[in-house]
Amino acid sequence: MPQITLHLSLEQTNTVLEALGQLPYVRVFGLIETIGQQAGAQLQQPGTTPDVPQSPPGTTPTEVTA
Repeated sequence: MPQITLHLSLEQTNTVLEALGQLPYVRVFGLIETIGQQAGAQLQQPGTTPDVPQSPPGTTPTEVTA
């Protein structure tokens, strides 16, 4: 499957995650996890806030915060 790159603000990303949270879990858990992992990695890069909360193993993040 082709990959795309989206540039969203933190607020926009949280809105997308909130909307995904309204859908059935089995349809969106992988997407929510991928968004959380990618956003978390970007927020932990040098020059950004290092205190990004991480979800405990086996859970799905519902919001990305800085």
